[in-house]
Amino acid sequence: MTRLLRDAMSHFATGVTVVTTHFEGQDFGMTCNSFSTVSLEPALVLWSIRKESLSHLAFTNRTNNGGGYMVSVLASHQQAVAMQFTHGTQADRFHNVPVERSPSQNPRVSGAVAWFDCQLEQVVTAGDHDILIGRVVDFGSHEGESLVYSQRHFGTFKPL
Repeated sequence: MTRLLRDAMSHFATGVTVVTTHFEGQDFGMTCNSFSTVSLEPALVLWSIRKESLSHLAFTNRTNNGGGYMVSVLASHQQAVAMQFTHGTQADRFHNVPVERSPSQNPRVSGAVAWFDCQLEQVVTAGDHDILIGRVVDFGSHEGESLVYSQRHFGTFKPL
């Protein structure tokens, strides 16, 4: 059933993000396509992390930079960055990826078309994942096409 569910879910196109944080003197990051808006007033967003992830504590510990993280929405030309943040050590993930630091010290992927610096508000347990709800404390964007993921392929959105 898991494989069939994954196949069915792959038909839902999503944007591609890299979520990062700085915890105990080290940068942590992972590719994520579960990012979504929760509320505009107050500005809240969510994403989910597998409970068994080696990065779980870094993202869910409220003492890490006050419990903060950065969401970088990748540009269409950043497919290699998306893949790099799916595996390997944290040092491997950040290798040769230019980042900029927010005031909270969370790394932002340079060249991303949008970014959201967030303060962790709530962690909701849901099956084998935790849903992290964050308050947007700063954000920005610029023109450019976003990277999209659908049916296990990267692409871009072309309006009809």
